[in-house]
Amino acid sequence: MTLELIYILVLLATGIVVGFAGGLLGVGGCFIMVPVQFWVLSSMGYDTGTAVLVAFGTNLAVVLPTAISGAFGHHRKGAVVWKAALTMGAAGLVGAVLGGYIATLIPGAYLTTLFGLAISLGAIRMLTAKPPAVGQEPVDDTLTFLLWGIPLGIISGIIGIGGGVLLIPVMVLALHFRMHHAVGTSTGLMVFTALGGTIAYIINGWSVPGLPPFSLGYVNVLQWALLASTSIIMAQAGVRAAHRLPAKQLKLVFIAVMVYMGLKMMGVFALLGLPL
Repeated sequence: MTLELIYILVLLATGIVVGFAGGLLGVGGCFIMVPVQFWVLSSMGYDTGTAVLVAFGTNLAVVLPTAISGAFGHHRKGAVVWKAALTMGAAGLVGAVLGGYIATLIPGAYLTTLFGLAISLGAIRMLTAKPPAVGQEPVDDTLTFLLWGIPLGIISGIIGIGGGVLLIPVMVLALHFRMHHAVGTSTGLMVFTALGGTIAYIINGWSVPGLPPFSLGYVNVLQWALLASTSIIMAQAGVRAAHRLPAKQLKLVFIAVMVYMGLKMMGVFALLGLPL
């Protein structure tokens, strides 16, 4: 099966949105890429199980270069706490490899519903949480970073996401990072979780029959090229926009994205018959 022109254009446009969102909010853009890729693959005639796993694996592969681009931009603005990014990232990489394996063993419907619920609760918590006390310093402890990094990496690998939508609430609420530093550090950390997850999806799908052409395991190289070609460039535009927004407005935009993603993954929009 070959990609029709409409699918190519949709994937290129999706990459533009994903790159901007990644640079702006420090997220991987899975809430956009996974549904789009699933629609493309399903429309091409692939079964649901194959479409979901290829969408997850390819999403992580796109997050990798996009996160590198975004991290570079945020680093130039002084917004990446590299000790946290490298320590949590290393732990997250190991967790993501494990999560990618677990994803092949558990029905995706259960995982996405639980994940959507967790994201929605996280959004409510961020909206209602009191701001850090004046003078409260961010956590700077290697063991704490490691203990957070492993479970976040596992979840990222299972659901096929870069993890920013989980990382930022943790950094803001538990580790007391300022919002701009949480966004910047998240992009650096996602380089590792995306790498670990991508490796897992390639390995676990390597000998699976019936995958789309140009696939390395559950990573489709053709879709990856179309999405990444535009997302890498647009990540820099997102970074510039992020540093023009006050922290409060940036936080509200992120919460809105979390609410949408949570409802989407729980299937609420589909249940209500809404095309969202």
